[in-house]
Amino acid sequence: MFDGASIVQQTGVALFAAATALWALTFLRIRRLRAAPAPAPEGPALRSLPGQSGPPRAESVDLSAAERAAFAGLVRQFDTGHGHRED
Repeated sequence: MFDGASIVQQTGVALFAAATALWALTFLRIRRLRAAPAPAPEGPALRSLPGQSGPPRAESVDLSAAERAAFAGLVRQFDTGHGHRED
């Protein structure tokens, strides 16, 4: 095959060429399968999630005075742009 290459190098080139050809054929087959139009479903379409009826419900949690104060402190920290104090 190649005059100046050892048998190991020649085998490596042959294996690399075969792997490249296999990859190209697989790639082209996947592209062709994805490009094909999906078959039309038979019967009624199934939905995975039920439809939402009306606007979403508002969720709320009752906080104690200490929790409200702690949350207000966090909001103040984020509002100033600093997540920590530098001493």
